[in-house]
Amino acid sequence: MQLELASSAAAVTRELGRWLGRQARAADWIGLGGELGAGKTTLVQGLARGAGVAASVAVNSPTFVILQTYPGRLPVHHLDFYRLEAEQELNEIGYHELLEGPGICLVEWFDRLPGADPGRGLVIELEVVDLNRRRLHLQGRGERGTELLELLERSARELGLE
Repeated sequence: MQLELASSAAAVTRELGRWLGRQARAADWIGLGGELGAGKTTLVQGLARGAGVAASVAVNSPTFVILQTYPGRLPVHHLDFYRLEAEQELNEIGYHELLEGPGICLVEWFDRLPGADPGRGLVIELEVVDLNRRRLHLQGRGERGTELLELLERSARELGLE
């Protein structure tokens, strides 16, 4: 299942993230794509808050550290594979264990390493339209991904998504 939505501001993208965080379950996976500055980390910031990560905890892009884990209702594992070059590095950071663990995995630049895509969950590609607006291309994979997209389709308008 696929869905295309539009966000008119960073606050709307963040609110989508909050909604996803409230829906999140253990072992959920979300792959994030889009050029630098498209809003991937903004979405993750909202998701972390929706998953119960305290407002006092800074949620930043883990580009240089590869993995940040934030405590919340469920652990939120925020990964950035921009700097990874080989699939072996996934084993070194314990990626496959994180996928099956009690947390949520949010992976920026997952498409750089084919083995990083578990073939389930939700893929969100953020496309820059202009300074404030983003087009969101969402794809649900497997039962859980499809379930999330169906719920989102019903909630999109109240979240401010077009």
